[in-house]
Formats: sequence, structure tokens, C-alpha cells
Amino acid sequence: MYIYAGKPSTRYKQYGNEARIQLNDKFANVDEVKAFVLEERANKPEELHPFLITALKVDGKTNMGLVGDIKKELREVNALKINYTTRTGEVEQNFQ
Repeated sequence: MYIYAGKPSTRYKQYGNEARIQLNDKFANVDEVKAFVLEERANKPEELHPFLITALKVDGKTNMGLVGDIKKELREVNALKINYTTRTGEVEQNFQ
């Protein structure tokens, strides 16, 4: 499951300039996160459910309030395994 958060690129300027949520390949609101996770979980074999990980990719300029809202929604459906991605490149460069 992939959740992206950040300002839409210029290619998607019709969606505005504020940070948005994208669930897999569809723009969405925070209140759609729970239904998305439950649907994704339902489409997977039950024996895989304990191993499902939500990938949360967040633009570095995104407000942490939006990230907190997403995490709250994930907690409510017990999607507690989260992989955070914020930058590309070498890990040593992230400490500068």
C-alpha cells in the first residue's frame, strides 16, 4: 500500500498548490485512508495480513499535521507497520 503526501507537481496543477494525499495512484482526502487500507487488506490473502506494510512517502516540505492525520487514520485500522520515505540519494547526505 502506497500513500504519498505532498504538493502536487506542476503536471497536476488542477489539484492546487496545497499538500495532498495520494493513495496508490488516486488523489484522496484524509478520511478516505481507512477505507483504502481496508480494501487493500481485503484484496490480499489472509495469511499475508500480518506482513502488510504501508509505505508512506512524504515530501520534505509537507506539514507534519497532515502526516499526523494520516498516521491517526492508520492506527484506527491497526495498520501499524509503516515504511517512511522522505528523500532520495545517499543516507550520509541526509545528515547535513
